[in-house]
Amino acid sequence: MTLPDVVLVVGVSGSGKTTVARLLADRLGRPFRDADEFHSAANRAKMAAGHALTDSDRAPWLEAIGEWMDREIAARRPAVVTCSALTRDYRDRLLAGRPGVCLVYLHGSRDLLRSRLAARHSHFFPAELLDSQLADLQEPEPDEHPLVVEIDQTPESIVAAVLSLMRREPASGGLPSGSVPERAVVHEEPSVTPSPTGTQWQLTRDGQSAVVAQLGGALRAYAVNGRALLDGFSAESAITGGRGQLLAPWPNRVGGGRYRFGGREHQLPLTEPEKNNAIHGLLRWTLWSLLARTDDAVRVGTTLCPQPGYPFLLEVSAEYRLGTEGLETAIFATNSGTGQAPYGVGQHPYLTVGTDLVDTALLTVPARYRLRTDDHGLPIGQEPVDDTAYDFRTERPIGDLRLDTAFTGLDRSPGGRAVVRLAHPSGLRGVDLWLGDGTRYVQVYTGDTLAEPERRRRGVAVEAMSCPPDAFRSGTDLTALEPGATHVLRWGLSPWGTP
Repeated sequence: MTLPDVVLVVGVSGSGKTTVARLLADRLGRPFRDADEFHSAANRAKMAAGHALTDSDRAPWLEAIGEWMDREIAARRPAVVTCSALTRDYRDRLLAGRPGVCLVYLHGSRDLLRSRLAARHSHFFPAELLDSQLADLQEPEPDEHPLVVEIDQTPESIVAAVLSLMRREPASGGLPSGSVPERAVVHEEPSVTPSPTGTQWQLTRDGQSAVVAQLGGALRAYAVNGRALLDGFSAESAITGGRGQLLAPWPNRVGGGRYRFGGREHQLPLTEPEKNNAIHGLLRWTLWSLLARTDDAVRVGTTLCPQPGYPFLLEVSAEYRLGTEGLETAIFATNSGTGQAPYGVGQHPYLTVGTDLVDTALLTVPARYRLRTDDHGLPIGQEPVDDTAYDFRTERPIGDLRLDTAFTGLDRSPGGRAVVRLAHPSGLRGVDLWLGDGTRYVQVYTGDTLAEPERRRRGVAVEAMSCPPDAFRSGTDLTALEPGATHVLRWGLSPWGTP
């Protein structure tokens, strides 16, 4: 086994870079350097005062780290070094022309990172700067060949995972071209029985199971100890009602399918002709590719090529991961084109707590406003939910209320999450759908207009959305994705209670 010349451990503050890198260096019998050692006194003072560093502040710092790596490589002294290297440009400066450097990326949730930083009292980096780091962070892309390890485990387990990946991968530390790294990559066997939604990827962990379909990268099922928490679809069925589907590059509707962006008019196909709308994006009926998989996680992706009505180029991927708190989902979109691209995203799972109809289920939606809509389902105004039938800030039964409603003004926890809860009438169990990074709106739909009468009001669609309906026309919270930039939307499911 040939190991890399230098191991570069990257991640935001609080990810455990120093601890992991030092342990890794000990296991490999190599010298270790922390990137903080390369900072100037002025940089240290600036960060200690709570001010984020600028690119010009970091330039000599990155140069010093690169020069040190060059000296170690030239002297044939294998080593381990840390660096936050938040952006692609920073990593390129450290990796370009150094093929013997292996990139290790330590990934963790905002909540976990914040709690770790809050517990540190002697470090010069204050917890308040975490948000600025996360805002700057551009997660490593496949062509950087990173080894990605989650930090929600002991440092010893993280080091063991890194060593396992190194021993399986080429000396450069890279994964095979076109794949995205995980804790381990499992080759997928083709389905024996053809499915109308393509290959089915099943994830399992600690009594949890989830299934992702190749068609549209849709989330088909999620269950805990055999109890279904999604009103999904079977492997033998077609997808109807948008069940579990990813909605990109826009969620919900575009009125008339016509919008203006970049000084040009664009006309999308009308995929909801009865209401004269373009609905739910362009990727629902595309077969997505497997990028990486473990027993408890999968990453799938596709390319959205320029086409009539949307002449932009995006690389889109979705990662599903079963963790200790439930199912975590992250949807990534990178603009691979040469100009700005309009972008919004959402996902359309239907929740269930086992009731025959949703009428008796208890719903909580932590939102202060709802969007009023016209007969075409397009927003015509925003109003407070106070003293209306749409105020679900306190848990109550859905009853006979027909919901196909977008909510905003989300109340969030200190960790930045808003939580929509669906509970069994007993109040003893249920499922929380949390809305994380990139989510500004949530659509709640009780399925009253589904094409199949037998499926109506059997589950509650709770759709995390980055923008409201008709954002392509209104521009409200629409993302103008710059060339090379990546948008991330995160949401997840957390089961609770007893059967």
